[in-house]
Amino acid sequence: MEGMLYKWTNYISGWQPRWFVLDGGTLSYYDSQEDAWKGCKGSIKISVCEIQVHSSDSTRVDLTIPGEQYFYLRAINAAERQKWLVALGTAKACLTDNRTKREKELQENTEALKTKMSELRLYCDLLLQQVNKIKENDELGDTVETGIDTGNMVKSTCTTFLKTLEECMQIANRTFSTDMATQSPPGSPPVAAIKPQKVCYSSYIDEANGNSSVHEQPADPTLHTTQNTSETEHYESPAEEDEDSEVGETEQEQKHKLDQSQEEHDNNNKEVNAAVEPQHQQEAVPDQEEAQHEGETRRDSTESEDTEQVETFFSTMSHRFSDIRLDDDNGIPTQEFLDSCYAIVPVLDKLGSTVFAPVKMDFVGNIKKINQKLMSDPDNFPTLQSIVLHEIHTDVAQVRNSATEALLWLRRGLKFLKEFLSEVNAGNQDIQGALNNAYGKTLRQYHGWVVRGVFALALRAAPSYQSFSAALVSTEGEEKKSGFTSGMHRDLGVYLPAMERQLGILDVLYEEYNLESDEVV
Repeated sequence: MEGMLYKWTNYISGWQPRWFVLDGGTLSYYDSQEDAWKGCKGSIKISVCEIQVHSSDSTRVDLTIPGEQYFYLRAINAAERQKWLVALGTAKACLTDNRTKREKELQENTEALKTKMSELRLYCDLLLQQVNKIKENDELGDTVETGIDTGNMVKSTCTTFLKTLEECMQIANRTFSTDMATQSPPGSPPVAAIKPQKVCYSSYIDEANGNSSVHEQPADPTLHTTQNTSETEHYESPAEEDEDSEVGETEQEQKHKLDQSQEEHDNNNKEVNAAVEPQHQQEAVPDQEEAQHEGETRRDSTESEDTEQVETFFSTMSHRFSDIRLDDDNGIPTQEFLDSCYAIVPVLDKLGSTVFAPVKMDFVGNIKKINQKLMSDPDNFPTLQSIVLHEIHTDVAQVRNSATEALLWLRRGLKFLKEFLSEVNAGNQDIQGALNNAYGKTLRQYHGWVVRGVFALALRAAPSYQSFSAALVSTEGEEKKSGFTSGMHRDLGVYLPAMERQLGILDVLYEEYNLESDEVV
């Protein structure tokens, strides 16, 4: 069912007409029926909300998730409200059985996760005691036998700790394997899905050296990841299983790497600004001409190759950072920025909807906090800077769950995605390595050793380059076309610089008002 309802916005704007659509157990609303293509403004799950009719207003119906979400709605008349009540009630009744089962599973998994977390805290305390014991033995000069015994105890405790951590990850996988974790924000372009990979947990975390990298016996000895931020080695993996995997590069790969190296050198000597978009578009033209020329040459021989231009996820997004037009004083429009943030969230699904579900939920949660601030007074918060400055003047900028804090963590999450996509754009086909490098440059310094360990284990489920590429096209199989690589390079060449510029503007703002935080989670 769909139709127009009045929604309560705030005390300034009051009741405003919105276009509502009830589909699949979810009620979504849009500015108007004509603007539905822009993506919904918000949504609520009928299965978990309370449906209430007003005691005196015959046209009003309230949908609430206590402590989380509130939709105060009015129909045009009492008859129209009755139609909506029937539709909402029917949707809720159809979903009751599934909701009850899901609630039971969530409750069981939550209790199991709490138990395992308690065990982790116990083993953590035990490890600290044993480490202190080793220090005391070293100071007192105890015998070698005593040191060996203590070391064996530490080894046993570490093994138990890692096993319990693995069990926590398994419980989390079951908990976040639902549609809540796999759904992409409304308005996202259709893309292919990644086939899940099995996770190998035969790993350990080298925290003694402050390094959260995962070390294991690799399944493929040709794959290797280095965390040296000054120098990155890239190893090419075969595009097909039956292709020759011996060391060596084709002429096309060598030419592609040479083009990438030259473009990176040019970009390093140019300031990122609004003119970067046409620049990359101009640079894409000769690349396409060269690809067409190569295709004509090959068609003269025994082989033919498809050089059709391929549309990628980044060229079909509903909202892009490269489409945002800044104000004269570099003000970043709030709504356009949040829409672009929502549009990039599906990349986390493509990396693994299960293991990256907590990251996605935190990312989306920060977007919602900022959006709630915007909705509280849209006229006074047209830009992100206006929100931050308002909270500074009202002394709430550094209060827990403020919009300023949410923007701080959202900014860090965007930097992580930018660094990862930059590595992929530079030719790194080791997805796990690219994620690890991006994490080390951005989020790692703000995470405690437990979160680092969980993140390191999550990286083990990262997809292969072939699977990740297959999820970045709108039509299955297009990732195998010759135009896919140039298309990705073209689209990211426009998208990433615009994203980097806006993050740089926010960096300056937070540094100017000393809003950065070294708090570790």
